Amino acid sequence: ELVTERGSLEHSPLFQVMLAVQNTPTVAEGVVAPGLELRPVAAESATAKFELSLGFALLGEELTGGLEYNTDLFDASTAERLARHFARLLEVAMAAPEMAWPELPLLDRSEEQQVLLEWNDTEAAYPGSGRCLHELVFEQAERAPEAVAVVAGEEGEEHLTHAGLRRRAGWLAHRLRGLGVGREVPVALCAERSLEMVVGLLGILEAGGAYVPLDPDYPADRLAFMVEDAAAPLLLAQRHLVDRLPELRGVRIVFLDELARPEAGAPPAVPDGAGPDHLLYVIYTSGSTGRPKGVMVRHRGVVNRLLWAAHAYPVTAADRVLQKAPFSFDFSVWECFGTLLSGARLVLARPGGQRDGAYLARTVVEQGITLLHFVPAMLQAFLEEEGLDGCRSLRFVFSGGDALASETVERFQARMPAGVLLRNQYGPTEISIDVTEWICREERTGRTPPIGRPLGNGRVYVTGPNGELVPVGVAGELLLGGVGVARGYLGRPDLTAERFVPFPWQDEAGARLYRTGDRVRLLADGNLEFLGRVDHQVKIRGYRIEPAEIEAVLALHPAVREAAVVVRQDAAGLRSLLGCVVPGAAVNAEELRAAVRGTLPDYMVPGAFALLEALPLTPSGKVDRKALERMAPAREERAGEAEAVAPRTPSEEILASIFAEVLRHERVGIHDGFFDLGGHSLLATQVVS
Repeated sequence: ELVTERGSLEHSPLFQVMLAVQNTPTVAEGVVAPGLELRPVAAESATAKFELSLGFALLGEELTGGLEYNTDLFDASTAERLARHFARLLEVAMAAPEMAWPELPLLDRSEEQQVLLEWNDTEAAYPGSGRCLHELVFEQAERAPEAVAVVAGEEGEEHLTHAGLRRRAGWLAHRLRGLGVGREVPVALCAERSLEMVVGLLGILEAGGAYVPLDPDYPADRLAFMVEDAAAPLLLAQRHLVDRLPELRGVRIVFLDELARPEAGAPPAVPDGAGPDHLLYVIYTSGSTGRPKGVMVRHRGVVNRLLWAAHAYPVTAADRVLQKAPFSFDFSVWECFGTLLSGARLVLARPGGQRDGAYLARTVVEQGITLLHFVPAMLQAFLEEEGLDGCRSLRFVFSGGDALASETVERFQARMPAGVLLRNQYGPTEISIDVTEWICREERTGRTPPIGRPLGNGRVYVTGPNGELVPVGVAGELLLGGVGVARGYLGRPDLTAERFVPFPWQDEAGARLYRTGDRVRLLADGNLEFLGRVDHQVKIRGYRIEPAEIEAVLALHPAVREAAVVVRQDAAGLRSLLGCVVPGAAVNAEELRAAVRGTLPDYMVPGAFALLEALPLTPSGKVDRKALERMAPAREERAGEAEAVAPRTPSEEILASIFAEVLRHERVGIHDGFFDLGGHSLLATQVVS
C-alpha cells in the first residue's frame, strides 16, 4: 500500500509505482556527427503518469536515473527522501551482497540518531515523581483542607472537601487493612459514578492495594471472570448494586456505603503502604483469545503522566474538571486523580450522563467546566448540540481513545468558543493513559491530525516487519517505551512476553517496549500519523475490541457454524459492529444478539447481523474481512423487519419515523427495540434531540 502526504490511496490506476531500466542502446550511440559530441538529454514531463516512477538508463558505463512523482500526492522533500533511501539501499547491497534484502537498512547514521535519540529526547524530572498517586492527592488535601474537592448530583448539591475526602478514604483504608488488603492485593470495586466511588478508589490505594474496576453495566458472567482472573479476595460494592453482582466463590463481598463511613476523629495511620513500583490498578481490555486480559499498571507510570500534564497545562484551584469516563476506561484516572492532586474541583457527571450531549453541554455551562475529555465519536455528537457558544469557561478539550478525523477538528473550530484548544492524545491502556499529544491548531485544518510526539519520559519507535527502525514517511508498527510501560498482563506470561519486548537498540538494563499493533508513520517534523492496525483489533466509541472475542461467543451458539465480526461506517462517520454468521440451523438476529449480550458488554454487541451461506476467503484461505465489509449491507438481517407491526397512533408514527431516520431503516415496527435494531448510546442522543 502506498502511503502519501494526503493519506492512503484507495483508488489507483493499473499500478501505482513503476521501476523502468533502459539498458538497450540509445539512438545517440549509433549516430556519428564529425566535430560534434552527442549525448541524450532527459526531457522534463509536466504531468506524472503514475504516483511514482523511477527510471534508469545505461549510458556507456554510467547508470543515470530520475524520479518522477505526482505533486498532488507527494511533497518534494518526500521525493528527495525516497531517492536518498534508494541510494542507501544500493550502497549497502553492493558492500554486503550476502545480506538478505529484508535486512538491508534504509537509514543512514544521522537519520537513525534522529528517530532513535533526537525525537525521543523527553527526559524530565518532575517534583513528586517518586511518590505514590494517593500520597500526592493527600498532600494537596493538607495544603487546602477546606476547599471543595469533589461534587456530585444534578445541582452539585453533594460534595466533599479535601479534608472530608481524606478522612473518609482513611477510615476505609484502615478497615480494608483489617480485611487483609495490603501491597499488590487486588480489590474489585463495583460502583456507579459517585462520591463513594472516589472514596473507594483512594481507600484501596491508601491500604496498599490495587483496584480492579467493575462496570456495573457489564454482564454478570464477565464481572465474575474479571474477579476470578484477578484473584481478588475482596469485592467492594455499593449496596444498591447487589442485584447486579455475580455469584462468586471464595470472594468476600463488603459494601462501600458502610465500610467508608467515618468515625469521630482522624483515622488511624496505615503503615507500609504501596511504593511507586507497586500496582495501582488492573484494567481489563478485550482479548484476542476470546477472554479479556488484565493490564497491570504501576503507580510510577501514572504519576509521571499526571505530573507531565500538570507541567504542560497547569491546573489550579480555579479549574473545574468534569469526570465522565467510565472508571474501567483509563482516562478516568487523569480526570479523577489529576484533578485532585492539582487542587482543582472534580465534578462528577451523573451515571450514564457521559452519553447525553445535551446534559454535558448544560453541565459545562452550569458548573463552569474548564477541562473536558471525549472519545472522538462522542465529541462528534457533542458538537451537534445547541448552546455550545455558552461553553465559554472551557480552556481545553481532550480527545483520545480512537482516531480523530479532520472533519471533527474543523467542526470543533467552527462551533466552539474562540480560545478553546483541542488536544489530541494517544495511548493504549498498556502505557499508563497516554504517551503522545498533538494540539489541533488552525494551520492543520483539512488534514488528518497527527497523534503527536512523546510526552515527558515517553519513547516512540516505528519498526518494520523484521523489527528494524524505519525512516520518516514509511509505515510500520508503533512500539512504546519509557516510564509508563505497564508491568504486563495479569497471569498471562506468554502474552506478556509477546507484546512487551526487550529494548533492542541500546544497552538499557531491564528496559522494555510495548508492541501496540498500531500502524503509524513518522512525519518530517517528528510527529506521528496514525494509519490503522496491523491486526484485526478495532475501536468503537473509544473501547478497544478484539473481534475474536465476539466471534468466540458466537461460535458457542449451537446454530452457528462459522462467525466473523467486522466494522462498518455509516454516512455520518459512526462505526458499528456487524456480525457475519454462517448458520448450521435456523437462527435469527434476535437470538444471536441475546447470546452475545448475555456474556459481553453492550459496546461489544453487534448492531446488525448478516446470515451468509459461507464466509468469503482470500487466496491464502483466510477470512476476507474487507469483502465482508463490502457485502454486508445488502445481506444484513435486522431484528424486527420481517414482521414489523405498523404504528397505530400519531405518537407511534413519530417515534417510528425518528427511529427509522436515525438508524437508516426503511421501516420500524412498534415492537422493535432501538438497541435491537443496531442502535447504540451515541445514536440514542440523536433520537433524544
